Parts: sequence; C-alpha cells; structure tokens
Amino acid sequence: MSFRGLLSSPLTDVRSARELGYAFPGFYLNTNPFAFNHHIRRRTIMRTIIVFSLLTIFGTLSLLSQDTWKLDRSHSRVEFTVTHMLISEVTGRFTDFDVAMTSSGGDLTGGSIETVIRTASINTDNDSRDADLRGASFFNTDSFPTATFRSTKIEKAAENRFTVSGTLTIRDSTKPVVMDVTFLGSVTDGRGRVKTGWKGVTTINRFDYGVLWDRTLDSGGLVVSKEVEITLRLEMVRVEPK
Repeated sequence: MSFRGLLSSPLTDVRSARELGYAFPGFYLNTNPFAFNHHIRRRTIMRTIIVFSLLTIFGTLSLLSQDTWKLDRSHSRVEFTVTHMLISEVTGRFTDFDVAMTSSGGDLTGGSIETVIRTASINTDNDSRDADLRGASFFNTDSFPTATFRSTKIEKAAENRFTVSGTLTIRDSTKPVVMDVTFLGSVTDGRGRVKTGWKGVTTINRFDYGVLWDRTLDSGGLVVSKEVEITLRLEMVRVEPK
C-alpha cells in the first residue's frame, strides 16, 4: 500500500501500517489510538504504584524511628494561670494526669502527644475555691471527669521548638488549639533510663468550653479573666522495646 493510499483509506492492512511505521517513526502508534492510550495508561499506573510504594516505605521508616515515652509523674506538672481582679495572677495545677508521647529523641516532628487530666484533682491551695472549681459552674467534675488534649499536627518552629496543633476537650466542648512546645534536653539517669524534658504552653478562652462563671468589677473588668494559660512541664521516660 502506498503512503497516499494509506492516508485516504481505512487502516486495514496492519502489516503495511507497521512497515510505514518503520519508515515514519511514530506514525503507526499515532494511527492506532487504542494501542497508544493503552501504553499511556500502563505508564501512568506504573508511576502511581512506584510513588505509592515509596510513600509507604518512607512512612513506615518514620514510624519505626519514633520512640515511645511514658510520663515521670513525680517530675511533671500541669498548671494553669488566670488573672485575678486585673492586678495579679493565680496559678493552680492538676495532680492526677497521664501523658503519652512519641518522638524521635528530641525531634517531635512526626510524633504525637496525648494528655488526659482528671479534673477532680484540681488544686489551687484553697479548699473552698477548689470545691467551687469542681462544681457545675466550672469543671463539673462529676459529669466530666476528664479533660483531654490530642495532637493532630506537629511542625518544627525553630531549634528545639515545635508548633503542636491539636484538639482540647473540657466538659462537653472540643476546640482546636495550638501549643508551643520546647524540647529542654535529654539525659540518661543513674538507672540507665533515657529521659527527655519538655515544656508546652497554650492559652484558651474558658468561655469556649462552657466554664462561664462571671463576675464584673466596678471598674468593668472580670474578677477572673476569660483567658487561661495552660502549661505542661513534662519529664518523659523512653519505653525500651522488650
């Protein structure tokens, strides 16, 4: 079949088309759309499989490189600070809490933090005030015995500093929060345990969580500020694989 005949008639002579393809590279492929599209689909599928496999491998390696840490409770604190009558700060703490963490040593990127606080353990060094804080106007600890923080994203902000995004649940409200976390260092103690130190700080509006008790001063300010600063001072112990 001549070149002119091939262009003017249906492509039925596969052998001639192949011969023409040798003379004009790429012509046969272009005159056979099914074969061309099949070729492209195969390449696309193979590329997708390769990319997915690499992402899976890197993700698995990242998880394997993460250490698990448990709380050293006797050297850790969960504190909160509010402004009182516009002129001073009052600090309280929770004495019963747990923290679970994963990190690659002092690198929290790709890790996680989960904190569970038993709200009835609140202590402001004033028994009467603590009883009020456990009541319905504040934490309502009988109905909501725990407050929780769970990280959802961790990014490195600077050397030894991390921005930890997560959700905080107090009473029946869950809100997104951002905590600034600082890695304070690592040491091996006298018992051979690897320990790390961390400090996390965030500020919340207590009204967002249903802690609505409110009393106004004659000057117009609140007796207790809406803003509450929460500070975690943590000493964590690496869990060694068995």
